[in-house]
Amino acid sequence: MKKGYKDLLAEAEAQIVTLDVDEAKDLHGAADVTFVDLRDPREREREGVIPGAFSCPRGMLEFWIDPESPYAKPEFQKPSRFVFFCAGGWRSALAAKTAQDMGLENVAHIGGGFGAWRKAGGPVETLGK
Repeated sequence: MKKGYKDLLAEAEAQIVTLDVDEAKDLHGAADVTFVDLRDPREREREGVIPGAFSCPRGMLEFWIDPESPYAKPEFQKPSRFVFFCAGGWRSALAAKTAQDMGLENVAHIGGGFGAWRKAGGPVETLGK
């Protein structure tokens, strides 16, 4: 194997902005900031969500960002600061790097992900079943 996940994470983290939870909490709710939840629906249902976050399962990211894709989402076509997060910060680091490579500007991710957010007392909503 030429590159493992640790190599990919190290490369991504060297090229992206990582926010600590306090920085992310300060941005939460700002009109020009879009929080992007990369976790799958089961994780979101089990753990809860950051209020107002846009749900984008990691497997759809490239298709939802690309304006030429039939799956393009308007959330990614508007000017915004994008704050990606997942459960622990690995998927979001790779996603932030991908989004940046695809041309999104002002991209960051939350170091430690949703777990760090919750531990630091960030607002969390539960999803109704």
